[in-house]
Amino acid sequence: MNRVPGDAENAHSSSVESCPPLRDVPSINPTHLMARIESYEGREKKGISDVRRTFCLFVTFDLLFITLLWIIELNVKGGIETTLEKEVLQYDYSSSYFDIFLLAVFRFKVLILAYAMCRLRHWWAIAFTTAVTSAFLLAKVIISQLFSQGAFGYVLPIISFILAWIETWFLDFKVLPQEAEEENRFLIAQDASERAALLHPGVLSDGQFYSPPESVAGSCIHIVNDFSY
Repeated sequence: MNRVPGDAENAHSSSVESCPPLRDVPSINPTHLMARIESYEGREKKGISDVRRTFCLFVTFDLLFITLLWIIELNVKGGIETTLEKEVLQYDYSSSYFDIFLLAVFRFKVLILAYAMCRLRHWWAIAFTTAVTSAFLLAKVIISQLFSQGAFGYVLPIISFILAWIETWFLDFKVLPQEAEEENRFLIAQDASERAALLHPGVLSDGQFYSPPESVAGSCIHIVNDFSY
């Protein structure tokens, strides 16, 4: 007659010991989770990420810097008006720097159109501009007579070449990987929020919620109540 209460007491103690304490159950902070999701959604609404905006600023700097160097070169050769007429209206491939300026304008238009207006997420546009820039500058350095025209014969082609490749490196190693990582984080956070909504239906409070909410702790309480009766 005394074995039944003893067995019930042993089962009761073993069931309580098998149930993990609530502090060991993984917790989900819905407030922090929703804040992360809203921050990602806010970035999507802006339409362009911070790192992409930095890239577009660098492309603009490329154009302005090449333009500044070209204007300085025009002044050094004896005045803007005279030299401008000679390099533009009487264009000569072997001695004019006007084509290097047009090359910077070409890079600016293509890259801003592709990565600022169209928000392209592929490297083909910058690969095209860098390939055209490299091929043109190499051909101009080999065929033309720029090296006989002083320091600008070295400065403009070299700086134009370096800036084009810096843009390629920045897009391929900074912009695209960082945007892909942020998108993956947003998808993970969105998936976690959907799971939290399924586990905790109803209005979420600011407190800590436990996952799973009642499958572990609730089952332990029901087992204890059953054996108590």
